[in-house]
Amino acid sequence: GVVFTSVGKFAPSLVNIGANSYGQLGQGHAEDQSLPRLSNTAALPNGAVVREVTGGGGHSVVVTENGEVFVCGQNSKGQLGLGHNTDVLTLQVCSSLSKRVTKVACGWDFTLLLSDCGQLLACGSNTFGQLGVGEFICSSSVCFQSLKEPVVSVAAGLRHSLAVTESSCVYQWGTGLFSQAKRAVSSNPVPSHLNSKVPSLVPGLDQKAFMVTAGSAHCVCLTDGDLFMWGSNKHGQLTSTEPFLFCPTLLKRSLLGGEKAVKMWSGWTHTVVQTESGKVFTWGRGNYGQLGRVASTSQNAEQQSAGPLAEGGRQEARLPAEVKVLCGATQVVLAVQQIK
Repeated sequence: GVVFTSVGKFAPSLVNIGANSYGQLGQGHAEDQSLPRLSNTAALPNGAVVREVTGGGGHSVVVTENGEVFVCGQNSKGQLGLGHNTDVLTLQVCSSLSKRVTKVACGWDFTLLLSDCGQLLACGSNTFGQLGVGEFICSSSVCFQSLKEPVVSVAAGLRHSLAVTESSCVYQWGTGLFSQAKRAVSSNPVPSHLNSKVPSLVPGLDQKAFMVTAGSAHCVCLTDGDLFMWGSNKHGQLTSTEPFLFCPTLLKRSLLGGEKAVKMWSGWTHTVVQTESGKVFTWGRGNYGQLGRVASTSQNAEQQSAGPLAEGGRQEARLPAEVKVLCGATQVVLAVQQIK
């Protein structure tokens, strides 16, 4: 992955490590890297400040403070928004954008971009309707016409998308969750928001939404201090005893020590939340160590260890427990506060 970092008085830089089969590390080649290296940022303007870095199955997107977007990696579905389908091995500016971009979300092979005026753009694969434009297929950025008001938060899963509008409504599109939902619901119809190729209002939220995030097949929504979750619970990422939740379900604050949730992240099959006091809780799949702690099978949250990861603890945690982390698809990064 590509990591944004800033140290002391030095300008922000990009450090990369890991899989690079499609050139998603932006180094000009397609060889994996086992050691951290500075990214090739020649395409970025002098003095450019990186605001955000995110990535999909094989592509990376960098957003600067000025709202410019730079992309590299796999582009077979047009997910880089460059107007062609050729992979790109070094960062290139996405010149087709006429708006300043403030937020990007990457699915497996598609990209969602949110402009500073709340306009939502999308590019890449639309096989499952994850672009929200019906059956239309393209290889350059497309403006959503079906959302009639500005968007304030956006998220992308494996093959589904989420957005929060200015009026705090949550919309979902993309049929990536349909097959799991169909198995869970048996003979009854699957709710429309799980089987729509255009934005569909998510039912059951009785609080104003501020933010959404998505795992490969699950969804999380943040309101004023509360979390609502739905989708696949195969690895305990929703804390439920049910295998699939069709509509938003409230997470009890008692599972977060009675505190309000203020930030959240999703990995592929795990969930990360930060509370008002700065504590960070993780739960879900832990067999790759992505929870940053021992993943206990205990149903008592107090019995779930938040200590160093042990070899035998790489399993699943179906209840939150505290640990200081940041979140990747299957990784976490420990956060250390410097005392001056």
